[in-house]
Amino acid sequence: MRRKIISGMLAMAMAAAMLSGCGSKGGSGQSAKASDGGKVLNISCWNEEFQTRLKEHYPGYQEIDKTTGKIGDVTVKWKMTPSTDNAYQNALDESLLKQKDAAADDKIDIFLVEADYALKYVNTDYTLDVEKELGISADKLSKQYQYTKDIVTDSKGNLKGVSWQACPGAMIYRRDVAKKVFNTDDPKKIQEYVKDWDTFKQTAATLKKAGYHTTSSTNDTYRVFSNNVSSKWVVDGKINIDEQIMNWVKLSKEMFDQKYTETYELWSGDWQKGFTSASDVFCYFGPAWFIDFTLGGHDLDGKWAATDGPQSFYWGGSWICGANGTDNKELVKNIIETMTCDEKVMTEFVKKNNEFVNNKSAMQTMAEDKGYSSKILGGQNPLGMFCTGADKINLNNLTPYDAGCNEEFQKAMKDYFEGHQTLEAALDMFYKNVETKYPELKH
Repeated sequence: MRRKIISGMLAMAMAAAMLSGCGSKGGSGQSAKASDGGKVLNISCWNEEFQTRLKEHYPGYQEIDKTTGKIGDVTVKWKMTPSTDNAYQNALDESLLKQKDAAADDKIDIFLVEADYALKYVNTDYTLDVEKELGISADKLSKQYQYTKDIVTDSKGNLKGVSWQACPGAMIYRRDVAKKVFNTDDPKKIQEYVKDWDTFKQTAATLKKAGYHTTSSTNDTYRVFSNNVSSKWVVDGKINIDEQIMNWVKLSKEMFDQKYTETYELWSGDWQKGFTSASDVFCYFGPAWFIDFTLGGHDLDGKWAATDGPQSFYWGGSWICGANGTDNKELVKNIIETMTCDEKVMTEFVKKNNEFVNNKSAMQTMAEDKGYSSKILGGQNPLGMFCTGADKINLNNLTPYDAGCNEEFQKAMKDYFEGHQTLEAALDMFYKNVETKYPELKH
């Protein structure tokens, strides 16, 4: 089954392929040379985000072309594979399984992972221990948000990756619609209309009467619920559906039946129509990157605002992992330290890229900075709200199966919401698809 390389097979192969590591030295904020022998630094990722950040903020990085750069005497090679249809993980898996026997200049040195599948790689020997093997001290990492560490901590308690960003979420709404329907666009006042899910539904009814959809899709609220579960997707090899997930099903069915929302796929053209003033969509749920990366650049710049919404949640983030077997360990350490621990660089991320960065001190300073504001949010500074949200994130219930389970559950429930399947039939479809994807699981 080539389409999906399941985590169990990968873990077994990785465990059998124990790769050697070596000590390292180097300091944050200084571009490093290949003093430990490597002449090529290979970085695997799914888009240009990390490449852009490295190019803009890492001292000494020189761009050669879209897939090649230079740091000192080291050539940087970017291997980008889109995430669509699991393509990135499949390509990364194939590369890692060849890592032990690959030529030095072909070995992966750095690869990036997302939260939904991080544990698949963290719990193997293909990721380097950040503190013990890369030599980045706990003191260097002390200002980072705890949840960003929890995501990439293996079953033995070892930190196996680091992120430059934190991604607490908010409800992002249209100021023009708020003024028309509620006679105010003030975030504190709008929060009273969405302070919990019962109030949110009441507000959805009010918006419907005024001619507006509350959200673009049932999928817009999914992560708010899935980030607040009290149990794991998989418990002792059995698929488990948490009460919060079923609460999302109940809310979404009601909202779709009442025409408060639609069932568009995230990132689809129909879903994105809500980004413009021609649409009738009131709000989306997303983190800081969603504001600039997703909503920005349309004709509603300056006409959005952000408030807490019914529950705190997070969405996304990218984690940098040092690959076991790298011949550029010193440079890998230096890149991670500079891009995730250097407070000056972190602050540059906020000012230039409107990132919410993984540094509590930098974020608190910027939250209190009266000179900082979001153009897209009409001059609002949302960072204080995001700081509060980041401290509430708890990810104790992550499993290596989350990406697949979340994907298949939303697909199956769409048929139920639209009336093509009963709830029981939709759940059966979900179980079948997950067990096909992960044959080791049962329900």
